[in-house]
Amino acid sequence: MVLADPPRPIVPLAIAAPLSTAAGLLLVTAYPALAWWPMAFPAVAMALVALTGRRVWSAVLVGFLFGAAFFSVNLLFTARYLGPVPWIALSVLEALLTAAFAVPIALAYRWMPRIAPGRFGRLILLPALVAGLWTLREQVVGSWPYGGFPWGRIGVSQVNGPFAEVASWVGMSGLSFLAVLVCAMAIEYVRRSRVRRPLPAVPAFLVVIVLLALPQFPTSDAGAIRVGAVQGNGPAGYFDQRERNAVLNAQLAASAPLFGEEMDVLLWPEGGVDSDPTSSPATAAVLNQLSRRVDAPLLVSAVTERGTQLYNSALLWTADGGPEQTYDKRHPVPFGEYVPDRAFWEPFAPDLIGLIGREYTPGTASPVFDLNGIGVGLAICFDVIYDDVVWDGAAEGAQVFMFQTNNADFRGTDENLQQLAFARMRAIETGRSVVNLSTVGTSQVIAPDGATLAQLPVDVAGHMLTDVPLRTGLTPAVVIGPAVKIILGGGSLAALVVAGAVLAVRARTNKTPAPEGTGV
Repeated sequence: MVLADPPRPIVPLAIAAPLSTAAGLLLVTAYPALAWWPMAFPAVAMALVALTGRRVWSAVLVGFLFGAAFFSVNLLFTARYLGPVPWIALSVLEALLTAAFAVPIALAYRWMPRIAPGRFGRLILLPALVAGLWTLREQVVGSWPYGGFPWGRIGVSQVNGPFAEVASWVGMSGLSFLAVLVCAMAIEYVRRSRVRRPLPAVPAFLVVIVLLALPQFPTSDAGAIRVGAVQGNGPAGYFDQRERNAVLNAQLAASAPLFGEEMDVLLWPEGGVDSDPTSSPATAAVLNQLSRRVDAPLLVSAVTERGTQLYNSALLWTADGGPEQTYDKRHPVPFGEYVPDRAFWEPFAPDLIGLIGREYTPGTASPVFDLNGIGVGLAICFDVIYDDVVWDGAAEGAQVFMFQTNNADFRGTDENLQQLAFARMRAIETGRSVVNLSTVGTSQVIAPDGATLAQLPVDVAGHMLTDVPLRTGLTPAVVIGPAVKIILGGGSLAALVVAGAVLAVRARTNKTPAPEGTGV
């Protein structure tokens, strides 16, 4: 068999470079605060067009420009208090990872048309491989290094759009795959048919129809729980000037209007107690008294110390039993809540690293509290962006989720709204209500379908008293989500390796050059 020549780039590098940069900037608009969800599709399509036909090093350049443009703007909130160094470091790291994983996508565009040049290969196999490799890149960025930072996933951008319900079937990674698949299919349809024949467009239209028509997977009604949730708007930022227990006092003041109201639990946000109630009798006494006043357990959060280790903890507190159940944040933020390999990194930015005095230990406990027979799923701040915490909570009996967060270090940025988008998507993905509570906002009670039941705006003190729906039953996203990620990510990489091996064998048989060069 004689091998076809590798496909040529759709656009020259002089156009691909600015096109990829523009794609990264356009993708930013798909996320809050603008949240123009349709913009994800032209942005992804532009990024793929810039990569099509590229050789290795030009793919690295194009991928880096896309990643740098997107992450430098999308992650701008990280510079709010600590200055440009963390922002630049994180943005460059994410851009480098994006550049590295642009190479497999470029190889897919060069190799697959030579192996499967027919309509099925070009319109289905190639787009599926490209979408899988894009999803693999999201998974790697979300898990490496130091646990990763799965921010800016394509699936999250669709929380306000008509495709969000699909996440209940295949999870956010599956939704990312399907969104990129539509873009890749559309590109191949235009390239192959030049929009003259409708038949080749059928596969893409079918994917869109599935995305639009597939309803949210139903979970079962299990009653309701009455939740008081308090946003104290205290000085909870890392560098806020405050007296001892200032945040605790702000939470107490904002809780006072709830005295005399009936509730099943009183929820406070991450860091709502700024002294360790497990070691401070005075703080414990305050919480005991509060629990008696509201005649309900408290779900509070504080930094706790056990031996020499510090934890960012959620505590289920009762007047008679104190901290009856404890959950510790599974994913402390590297270079925020601890410094990995401190001795290595400190010489690069000693003043900045020196500011991070605490070293939080990752928790290992189940992310579910038993609240008088009701399973309450938990996630503390950025825990919400990691699939394992939320999926484990649902699988281990959560009937409702209560997410505690502290956005005070990011006042005046879009960070709180981007994190809220994750919380809304988790509600849809798991078919569970979510109470997403911040020290400073934006706080919301979210229905199992992602609708907002109650809300507190940013930078105000206030409370919500809401009958929050309970649900039982597991969505397919929770049951098969881990397998979906393995199949999409690992499967696409394996398929690319097989494609390269096939081309190498054919090239050797036909005595033609190797399948891929490394030029521009």
